[in-house]
Amino acid sequence: MELSSPAYRDGETMPARFATVNVTGGTGVSIPLSWSDAPPDTRSFALALIDIHPVAHGWVHWLVTDVPADAHALGEGASRTGGMPPGAVEHANTGGPRGYGGPQPPVGSGVHDYVAHLYALDVPGLALGPEASWEAVRAAMSGHLLATATLVGRFGR
Repeated sequence: MELSSPAYRDGETMPARFATVNVTGGTGVSIPLSWSDAPPDTRSFALALIDIHPVAHGWVHWLVTDVPADAHALGEGASRTGGMPPGAVEHANTGGPRGYGGPQPPVGSGVHDYVAHLYALDVPGLALGPEASWEAVRAAMSGHLLATATLVGRFGR
């Protein structure tokens, strides 16, 4: 399975517009993603965007479940809009609100790696409410994972 973005390549710097509005140039719009080559038995997808820098402690910037198997992309700015695939559930990010929360690395902490994880699942959905945590999503995915793909975007200030 392949995961990509038209906005940046794997391991490259994410454009500032995807950062929070508290960062110079940030607009808070969600990153565009597209994927291909999912296993034929895929019935849904889940997505997690996680800052893996040591100071971030696995900060979840975006958590989405129940993305239909016939979806192959999330457009730029889709979070919290009608641009999400029908049935997709956006969960709270570590900062609290549901949906995408862009990068806002602490000043002086260096460049952070934001890893987008796409999970192909053998169930049509995880039947979790929007308040479900990353830990609850991981537990619900257990035993249902068919494939994963990752995309790393880097950002610092």
